[in-house]
Amino acid sequence: MSANTADTKPPKPGFRIPVPFWAQVLLGLVVGLVLGFVARTFDVSWLATTLDKVGGIFVQLLKLAVAPLVFFAIMVSITNLRKVNNAARLAGRTLLWFMITSLIAVVIGLVIGLVSNPGSGSALTPADGARPDHAGSWLDFLTGIVPTDIITPFSELNVLQIVFMAVVAGVAILKIGPKAQPVLTLSESVLELLQKALWWVILLAPIGSAGLIGRAIVQYGWDLLGDYATFTADIYIGCALVLFGVYPLLLAFAGKLNPLHFFKGAWPAIQLAFVSRSSVGTMPVTQQSAIRLGVPKDYASFAVPFGATTKMDGCAAIYPAISAIFVAQIFHVEIGIKEYLLIAFVSVIGSAATAGLTGATVMLTLTLSTLGLPMEGVGLLLAIDPILDMMRTATNVAGQVVCPLIVASREKILDTGKYSGVTSSPVDPVDPVDVEQPGAVPAAA
Repeated sequence: MSANTADTKPPKPGFRIPVPFWAQVLLGLVVGLVLGFVARTFDVSWLATTLDKVGGIFVQLLKLAVAPLVFFAIMVSITNLRKVNNAARLAGRTLLWFMITSLIAVVIGLVIGLVSNPGSGSALTPADGARPDHAGSWLDFLTGIVPTDIITPFSELNVLQIVFMAVVAGVAILKIGPKAQPVLTLSESVLELLQKALWWVILLAPIGSAGLIGRAIVQYGWDLLGDYATFTADIYIGCALVLFGVYPLLLAFAGKLNPLHFFKGAWPAIQLAFVSRSSVGTMPVTQQSAIRLGVPKDYASFAVPFGATTKMDGCAAIYPAISAIFVAQIFHVEIGIKEYLLIAFVSVIGSAATAGLTGATVMLTLTLSTLGLPMEGVGLLLAIDPILDMMRTATNVAGQVVCPLIVASREKILDTGKYSGVTSSPVDPVDPVDVEQPGAVPAAA
């Protein structure tokens, strides 16, 4: 028997963290709640500072890659459409479903606001408000799309302008053809590098979530919810209705898909979005979730980045609808059917103003200015915004997976075998790039 034959052994499985990633993040949330409660209740200043720094560093790491990630993701996704049959049709259908779901979400937000009257039972007054330093307007929105130079959008993190430049660059590459291939190859390599680096940051989500939740408890405690109780409940109920009601119904009836498989596949992205409060920061997980659910990779690489910067049912539909009613009631301003139609219009058309970053202040100011409501109302909502933004962003990200699934199913390009066979933890945070087998254990090198 030769030495080679004698030494032949099956490869040992690679090392895997025994605790699922979603459970690690959930554990981080629980730990953060406990530590935040201890720091606030017993005035442990060093613990409060630690939670603040940990949460802040995690958010900064996520934001660090946002500008280049958005640019290269959008640019490469535009060029990837050349590999997809009926690309123009798919792009149009994707945008159409973005608008349909946004319209449904804003209607739900308006109904909840009209039924609950979130501002009528609050002790807040107009004196508690404060005018923001800058209020968004349609003129700012339209003129702000085109940058004055190529550096400022990246230095000031103006995502809308970055998207504009990325679309122009992507279309130009398509028009130039083979001569632009070296640029495209370099861009694809840079995008893969950025995604890998961002995945390393995502691995810190359990620690980051503990810091973020703990910091929120220390800063706001539970007392803050008193004056905003109805408003906060409205936002969470509205988002929950869309996330657990509207999306499953659309998947079942429009996409002919089992909603349970969607939640199995998309839950890691939804959970990370809840913690990070950033659609763009969650984008690699969102895209990988869509691919694992059977959306073709070339189409997902377009639809998910596009959605991460424009598809905001939580931040741009439910939130501004309920917020407008809340502010109007605090300031005793009557709003009628015309104003409700304007809210729906702003939500469906202007959602790109949210740009996938944490917070929805731009969208809120755009809505209030369109309705002629006092801009001081923005100041009323800033204090509670971080608590609301978690649920809003989770809803945003869920919608960014739902729409490509519906389009892919209706266009007969969805891999139904992948969709129906997806596992409860489909995204591997250790090595997410081009994973083919859900749950496969890689061999050690």
